[in-house]
Amino acid sequence: MIGFSLFSLILQYNLRFYMKYKVAEFVIACDATLLQTARDLVADAAGEAGFESFEDTPTGLKGYVQDDALDREVLDNNLEEMPLEDVSVTYTLEDAEDKDWNEEWEKAGFDPINIDDRVVIYDARQEQATVSPTALSVYIHARQAFGTGNHQTTRMVIRRLTHMDLMGKRVLDCGCGTGILGIVASKLGAEEVVGYDIDEWSVENTRHNAEQNGVDNLTVLHGNASVLSHVCGVFDVVVANINRNILIEDLPAFKEVLAHDGMIILSGFYEDDAPLIKAKAAGLSLAETSRETEDDWCCLSLSTDK
Repeated sequence: MIGFSLFSLILQYNLRFYMKYKVAEFVIACDATLLQTARDLVADAAGEAGFESFEDTPTGLKGYVQDDALDREVLDNNLEEMPLEDVSVTYTLEDAEDKDWNEEWEKAGFDPINIDDRVVIYDARQEQATVSPTALSVYIHARQAFGTGNHQTTRMVIRRLTHMDLMGKRVLDCGCGTGILGIVASKLGAEEVVGYDIDEWSVENTRHNAEQNGVDNLTVLHGNASVLSHVCGVFDVVVANINRNILIEDLPAFKEVLAHDGMIILSGFYEDDAPLIKAKAAGLSLAETSRETEDDWCCLSLSTDK
C-alpha cells in the first residue's frame, strides 16, 4: 500500500459531505524506517473494522469511517495483534467535520483530461478548446474530482472500455458518481446503460451530465447493489470503480446480472489487494482476463471461468 492525501482518498472512497463520519487519529510509535510499513498495516487493520479512507500524518495515519460501519472491537483486536515488533499504536476518535471536502476544487474546475487520444474529458463549466479532434469528447459538470478522469482508476476503466466493442451492448455502472463511465460507454456504442449510486446527489449529477452529452439511453437508480434485484435482464459489461470492501461484498450481485459471456471491470483498489478480489471472484467462477496498473492502483477484468 501507499500513502495518499485526504483529497484523493476521500474522493476515491466516496466520503460524501452529507454522511456522518468519524475520524480516527492513529499515532504510531516506531523506528522511522518502519513507519510506512506500520501505516499500511494499520490501514489494513482499520479497513477490516469499517474504515474507508486514510491520510498520512507525520506521526501515523488518519482514518475515516461511517458512524454505523465502525466495529470498535475488531479495530482494537486488530491493532493489538500488529505483527511488527517494537511498534505501538494508539488512537483517538471524534466526529469528522461536516463540510464539502471538494469546495475549493469545485471552484477551480479541471483542465481537459486526454486518455490516449481516444477520449478527452472536459469541464462542462469552462470554455472548451479542442484537445484532440479525433478523440471522443465527454463533458462533465463534476462535484468531485474523482468523477472526471483525474484519478488513475477512472482513467484505467475508461481505457479498458475504449478497447472493447460495445456496439449494441448493455452496460451496468455500479456507483456511477458523475456518470462518466456510463456516458463513455454510451458514446462508444452501448445500446443501453444502467447506473446506480447510493448518493442521491450523484444520481442527479449523472442525469445532468448525460443530458449535457446528449446521452438518452442511460437510466440511473438511487441505492446500493440491492437495486439490481429490480432490474430486468442481464448485462454484457459491468463496471465498478469503488472501494475494495464494497467490491468484495457486491461481487456476487454483479455476477448475478452478468451475461454468460459478459465482462466485469473492477477498479478502486491497490494492486496489493488484487489477490483478495480474485479469491472472491474464483468462488463465483470468475477468472482474471486482463489487468492494468497505474501508480499502484489496479484495474481487473473478469469473465466467467470456462
